[in-house]
Amino acid sequence: MITIPKTHEEWLQERKYGLGASDAGAVLGVNHWKTNYQLWEEKTGRKEAEDISGKPQVQYGHDAEQYIRGLFALDHPELKVTYESPYKIIRSDEHRFIFCTPDGELEDQDGRHGGLEIKTTEIQNGRQWLEWEERIPDTYYAQVCHQMLAAGWEYVWLRAQIKYTTRNGEIRAETRDYYIDRAEVQEDIKTLESAEIAFWDQVLTGTPPALKLPEI
Repeated sequence: MITIPKTHEEWLQERKYGLGASDAGAVLGVNHWKTNYQLWEEKTGRKEAEDISGKPQVQYGHDAEQYIRGLFALDHPELKVTYESPYKIIRSDEHRFIFCTPDGELEDQDGRHGGLEIKTTEIQNGRQWLEWEERIPDTYYAQVCHQMLAAGWEYVWLRAQIKYTTRNGEIRAETRDYYIDRAEVQEDIKTLESAEIAFWDQVLTGTPPALKLPEI
């Protein structure tokens, strides 16, 4: 099921009725910025979700997205890259409370459909580098699995722009592409699906979830 709200406010209103990709990490307890209990408070209306759209890092990511998507398309001519609206919502046919808002949609040369996830981040300490060492951070991986669950995609490409400052004070950026094939992570998708079904049941019944915290 696809809906396209006309405004940012309408999109935020739609987000209240289910779990988006950015919620997946909190459900699993791997999000460093929001716990599953805080998410439960927001989804049950006990607490208003913070509007972070005006924060400098978020605004930068928003403004940079169109250019990063364009560069991704140039770097991957084997893929057809499309983008319809910043407010497009794709809901799972099986679980309507599971949805995603794609940064881009893809079609490969074999006609297989997938999604594009764009991340901009700034590394400020060694722990953050470890999260990117031969992998992607757990909360981003949860988002990717959630998107395949919501949209039924067969794969997702994640493009990350990682900014950092050298010891000499120079600002540098590194671009990385990660390919995640649904067939290779099917068990993780099933685990996430079960966790989100259980969490949403707790939202509907007003039952507080047991607190989950990410590993330090």
